[in-house]
Amino acid sequence: MPPRIRIRPRALRLRTSHSFSPINHTYASLATATTPAPPIDQTIRSAAPVLRYPANQPPSHKPPEVRKTQLHRQYQSLLRSSPLILLFQHNNLKAVEWMSIRRELAIALNKVDAEREKNGQELFANDIKLQVIQTGIFGSALRVVEFYNPEETLLDHAQHPTDPRTATSAQIPQTSNKPEDTRFKHGLSREAWEVASNKKLKHELEPLLSGPLAVLSFPSVSPEHLKSALSILAPSSDFPAPKRKTNPDLYEPAVQGGLQKLMLLGARVEGKVFDQDGVKWVGGIAGGIDGLRAQLVAALQGAGASLASTLEGASRSLYFTMESRRLDMEETEKGDKKE
Repeated sequence: MPPRIRIRPRALRLRTSHSFSPINHTYASLATATTPAPPIDQTIRSAAPVLRYPANQPPSHKPPEVRKTQLHRQYQSLLRSSPLILLFQHNNLKAVEWMSIRRELAIALNKVDAEREKNGQELFANDIKLQVIQTGIFGSALRVVEFYNPEETLLDHAQHPTDPRTATSAQIPQTSNKPEDTRFKHGLSREAWEVASNKKLKHELEPLLSGPLAVLSFPSVSPEHLKSALSILAPSSDFPAPKRKTNPDLYEPAVQGGLQKLMLLGARVEGKVFDQDGVKWVGGIAGGIDGLRAQLVAALQGAGASLASTLEGASRSLYFTMESRRLDMEETEKGDKKE
């Protein structure tokens, strides 16, 4: 066989000849010669490290991709944004039972919203959620919300301006990429974890945080919605359940079987713990928040009226005493003149 002759492709030949042309070599040498020298500051000081995290999501003590970390963050947000939270204990509820209970609860809350819409009031039914929680993670998030106060660091920074620590990590320009940095002050930082791990700090709601739990969160303290929710989830003599003729779906076996496995433990209202009687008192406020405000105004007016009457009574008694003394003295003077 005749020997094979290897011929280079035409494009490769042109590229090779073009890259080694004397003209290009001259331009490259000129560009290298005219490159400016780096500033003196860069040769003396090292550049600041590039932050590898978003400003609104600094590094956390636990890995952020873990489900427990996300649940911890979610529970913190729930506790901070919900002024009214009901705590229930559930025992082996099935998915069908949960679905039926949520359906009846949504129907009852929407009826309250329909009445409030006629009066031009704010609606909350779509924001009221019933969800099952992880008890241990919820307890840890509750301890962080109650006992961890990053604003104290801001006060320290105001007293000591040289201290680089601030309230939020987004304001820290010199933080590192390590979660162990003590300047991080968010809810998933190492300092927040240390506060949550401190067993000496006790909360009034902690005795109830045992076993399988579910929470019903409200975006606002609305006695009307609370009363409607209690009539479905925890009916009693104060909050009776709707009758069978009014709401026959409530008496389905799936709904009643699930409600028998739910038990109301307590509530957290504006950061304070309420038992079942306290929850009933909040739900029994006549007229809701407007009725409570009217009662407060009436109480203040009554207190003012009683105070005014008390002050007027003292002045009146003094006036009557002085007037009776004056009349007595006048009668005495007249008797002396006659004698």
